[in-house]
Amino acid sequence: MRNAFSDTLVRLAKADPNVLLLTGDHGYALFDDFRRECPSQYINAGIAEQNMVGMAAGLAKTGFRPFVYGLSAFVPVRVIEQIKLDVTHDQLPVVFIGDGAGFVYSHLGTSHQSTEDIACTRAVPHLTVYSPADRHEVAVCMNLAYQSRGAVYLRMGKSDLGDVHSSAISPHIGELIKIKNGSLNSGLSFIATGSMARRAQKIAEHNYTDASVWSAPFIKPINTQQVISICKENKILIILEEHSTFAGLGSVIAEIASEFSPIKILRIGTKDRFSENCGSYEYLLKEHELDETSIIKKISAFLTLN
Repeated sequence: MRNAFSDTLVRLAKADPNVLLLTGDHGYALFDDFRRECPSQYINAGIAEQNMVGMAAGLAKTGFRPFVYGLSAFVPVRVIEQIKLDVTHDQLPVVFIGDGAGFVYSHLGTSHQSTEDIACTRAVPHLTVYSPADRHEVAVCMNLAYQSRGAVYLRMGKSDLGDVHSSAISPHIGELIKIKNGSLNSGLSFIATGSMARRAQKIAEHNYTDASVWSAPFIKPINTQQVISICKENKILIILEEHSTFAGLGSVIAEIASEFSPIKILRIGTKDRFSENCGSYEYLLKEHELDETSIIKKISAFLTLN
């Protein structure tokens, strides 16, 4: 995923000298190609993320296309006020890249873990929110972000769990993408975003073979009519995300369903708590019950009750 992000950014910058990359002292190896190919379009703003967003806003007002990169615990969470007042209030075309979303920076503790970034950004007016699942979705989201006339937050997990698509894709903005076909009469579908899309695909292939699986690379906007259609075609939806169950993808789907097509929905994400211990990425998924075994147990219990 990160290579797809870097490759796409280099291509965009070589084609458009107004594309600038701003980083808060992160991503050195990731940007080796960018600094070699487009050295005059690279700005290291240092560990001063609030100032970096203000700088990006000023550059956008003069015609540049800034891409602002940081760990998702800092961009957007640390700078949400600057994003709101400096960028989206004036509807400026700035792209924010939040890398390492979820628990990827596991050993660095709560300060570097980010499970509230979608919740923060969803509520900010004039801010689009993307959450790609693999390199193909990253490439699409990067191109759409560049084409956007407004601000975009692109959430990217550093942990690459493998592709969910076998080849390049070209969805419309807001569209959910089916990554596994199911039986027409199964009554069960999965909708997942980011790192959980591959996990949902794998669980369905081995444990719920009749279920369909959808990837949701677009959190805001999302195709409401498509969500309504998926709800009407099913009896139960399982939503998976490496994010809080508060105000994330599960909330988006539940909000739409409550207005237009009531359905039983199981939202699987992080609960209302911080990590209790440090450890590997795999350990933290287990602690927060987002590993494969824990997810299957939750689904089984929910299906038993319904």
